[in-house]
Amino acid sequence: MRDAKGNLVPLANVKPQHKLEDETVRKIIAHADALSAQIGRFKGHTTTDLGELDALLAQEYGAVKGGKKGNRTYQSFDGLMKVTVQVSDFVDFGPELQTAKQLIDACLTEWSADSRPEIKAIVTRAFNTDKEGQINKSDIFLLLRLDIADARWGRAMDALRDAMRITGSKSYVRFYHRAAPEAAWQPITIDLAKVV
Repeated sequence: MRDAKGNLVPLANVKPQHKLEDETVRKIIAHADALSAQIGRFKGHTTTDLGELDALLAQEYGAVKGGKKGNRTYQSFDGLMKVTVQVSDFVDFGPELQTAKQLIDACLTEWSADSRPEIKAIVTRAFNTDKEGQINKSDIFLLLRLDIADARWGRAMDALRDAMRITGSKSYVRFYHRAAPEAAWQPITIDLAKVV
């Protein structure tokens, strides 16, 4: 058997448990490869089928299904099955982010002079980087939702908005069914980590 260094090892020198582990892994990977290919074909067929439906609807009504971002929902006539397409944007931040941080820091320095340090920590946490060196985007978006009537804060939020750069997008297709029209939607799970 070939080892991890590329050497050929006589079968007599390979422990039985290592042979069994090798056999088990190869069997699982063969199934995983086949399933991955099947899911790839399913995704292609789904995209094609929905695209053809959208094209027919556009031809019939002169309008494209979906909102500005391309999100769409399709349902069976009986209301028991549904397919959703959601488009998520990837957002990065440009150099304006540093300007926004300076403006926010100026506000915090003044506002937190007599307050507890935890208040400053809540806001500055948004600019801390995670393990990958990326800022916490959800915390940045939370800052944008705060309604603070201070001119510097307003300029900081403008700088944050200007710093946002959409660097790409990804479409997610999700599938749902339910037993009756009044029942809650149940997802049809294709993600291996979420299968029950």
